[in-house]
Amino acid sequence: MGADNRVMAILDRAAIGLQHALPKRMLTELAGALARRPLGAMTQAAIRRFIARYGVDMSEAAQPDPAAYATFNDFFTRALRPGARPLAAADLVCPVDGAISQCGAIEHDCILQAKGHVYTVAALLGGDEEGLAAAFTDGTFATLYLSPRDYHRIHMPCTGRLRRMVHVPGTLFSVNPATARGVPGLFARNERVVCWFEGQRHDGRRFPFVLVLVGATIVGSMATVWHGVVNPPRPGRVRRWDYDGRDLTLAQGAEMGRFLLGSTVIVLLPPGVARLAADWAPGRPVRMGEAMGCWLD
Repeated sequence: MGADNRVMAILDRAAIGLQHALPKRMLTELAGALARRPLGAMTQAAIRRFIARYGVDMSEAAQPDPAAYATFNDFFTRALRPGARPLAAADLVCPVDGAISQCGAIEHDCILQAKGHVYTVAALLGGDEEGLAAAFTDGTFATLYLSPRDYHRIHMPCTGRLRRMVHVPGTLFSVNPATARGVPGLFARNERVVCWFEGQRHDGRRFPFVLVLVGATIVGSMATVWHGVVNPPRPGRVRRWDYDGRDLTLAQGAEMGRFLLGSTVIVLLPPGVARLAADWAPGRPVRMGEAMGCWLD
């Protein structure tokens, strides 16, 4: 290991140690409460500082004037102007702006988090009382990290009918690359919202797919278009909603949810359904609507 890598490793360990010590839930709830409130000049100062600090491109926003946002959450979950993210002519499109943390094959029931770290599909989904995790054995996954500067709405990779939603309580570590390298089972430990859908291929074959919205430190809440804000509340137990009796179908590219302060989305696909685009690899920046994959023959 070179000197630079040793320094980075020491800094990573120090940052992770600090996260273990910090009152992550208290900080997150405080940040969420402040982000929801219209605080006038304080809100405007926070928004302008955030834009400058992270280089947010407001020219893409439907409302490019920072002063038009009454709360920080309004700014953070801002809509894009029409045409800013055209959909590729692809069977699967990328659901978010961000970067690929990891992607590829699910090895039996294990998903790669970072070098030396894996976690199971069942753990990510919040348990497997009904045996549903087996559908993704030897399937395909993509873990997509949304940085603070990114657009924070989440869209459908393909048309899907909503089957169920699960809110899984957990801790609230950061999900940045350094933490992913250093905290075992990170995405299966953090608070998350698991959204199950049924899709249909060009040949009529139906298949399950999952979008997992992973919370993190300072992520005040997560919301879906059919439910609204999922958390808070945070009752400390798994909560489930069944939508089999309702025809809630979202088209490819439609908004399905958003982060109120951002995090990570994990896409799970069963085996034999689709392959990821050849140029998808860890570290690659991605944009919502670009080609993500195609159906397998």
